[in-house]
Amino acid sequence: MSGADHDGWVRTARDGAVLTVTLDRPDRLNAQTPATWEALAAVGSSLDDDVRVVVVRGAGRSFSAGLDRSLFSTDPGTAGGLGELGRLPAEEAQERIRRYQAGFRWLRSPGVVSIAAVQGHAIGAGAQLALACDLRVLTEDADLRLPEATLGLVPDLTGTSTLVELVGYSRAMELCLTGRPVGAAEAQAIGLANAVVPAAGLEEAVGALVTAITAAPVGASRETAALVRSAVRNDPDSQDAAERAAQTRRLTELVGGR
Repeated sequence: MSGADHDGWVRTARDGAVLTVTLDRPDRLNAQTPATWEALAAVGSSLDDDVRVVVVRGAGRSFSAGLDRSLFSTDPGTAGGLGELGRLPAEEAQERIRRYQAGFRWLRSPGVVSIAAVQGHAIGAGAQLALACDLRVLTEDADLRLPEATLGLVPDLTGTSTLVELVGYSRAMELCLTGRPVGAAEAQAIGLANAVVPAAGLEEAVGALVTAITAAPVGASRETAALVRSAVRNDPDSQDAAERAAQTRRLTELVGGR
C-alpha cells in the first residue's frame, strides 16, 4: 500500500486497484476550503488506468461538515471567501467555481467507480461530495443536508444534478429548498444510500462492496458502469445503441479479436 498527503487536508492511499481519498481535518469535522477542492481535483487529474475503485472518506467522527465557517465572511480580504468571490467579475467568479467543481466531477470519471463512506454529518459541500460518488454507504448516525438556499446561496459543487439523478425532481426540490437533514434510514429509503450499517461496521461494509465490484472482469465492469451512467441522460434509442456497441466490444475481446 502506498500513500500521499496533499494540500487542503486531503490524504490518499493506494492499495492495488483501490484508491482511498481521505478528508483529514478531524478537528474541524473535515470542513472544506477552496484548497480542499483544488487538492481533490489534483487527485482526479493524476488517476492512472489501473485504478478501478475510489473510496472517499472523512477522518474522525464526521464525513464533512461542509464549508469552513471562516469562508462565510463577506470581508473581501478573506482569501477564497464568499466576499472575495462575490466581488469578482461574473466570468472570473464562474471560472473559479468551475475549477472547484472539478474536484467533485472526476469521481464519475470513466473507468472508476467511486464510493462515499459516510459517518456523522455530511453537510453542504460534504453532502455534495458524497453525492458526487457513484455509491454511498452510511452509518446509522449519518445525516446529509444541503442548507445552501437557507443561507442565501445555491448548491454549486455539482450537487443539483447528482441529487436529481438519485431521488428525482420533486424530492430534490424539497431537500434543496428546505435544507432539512436526511437521516440514514430515510436516505436509504429514498435512494441516497446504498447501505446503512452500524458505525463499527463501516470499513467492513465498504470493503465488501469494493471486493464485489473488483471481482468482475475489468472490461465488463467499466463498460457496465459507463452504460448505467449514460442511461440517466440518453433516450431509449441512444441507450439501446450504446448497449449494442458495448456488448460488441465485449464479445470481440472475449473471442480474442477474431
